[in-house]
Amino acid sequence: MADCQCLPKCPFFNDRMKNMPSMANVYKKNYCRGNNSECARFMIFKAFGSDKVPITLFPNMVDEAKRIIAKG
Repeated sequence: MADCQCLPKCPFFNDRMKNMPSMANVYKKNYCRGNNSECARFMIFKAFGSDKVPITLFPNMVDEAKRIIAKG
């Protein structure tokens, strides 16, 4: 599978995770370079656009993403 289209500009990795490269690489492997449809951030991006993705949302916070999407 190809890298997530959001990865090059993802503020989560480019800003929030810059001081934790090892942890960032684990997330990238599991979500950005794997099945990005399981990424909470990608779910919000697809539903509402990049400007609606909370900066505090981690890729593994799928339940929170589903709650945000359900609220509309």
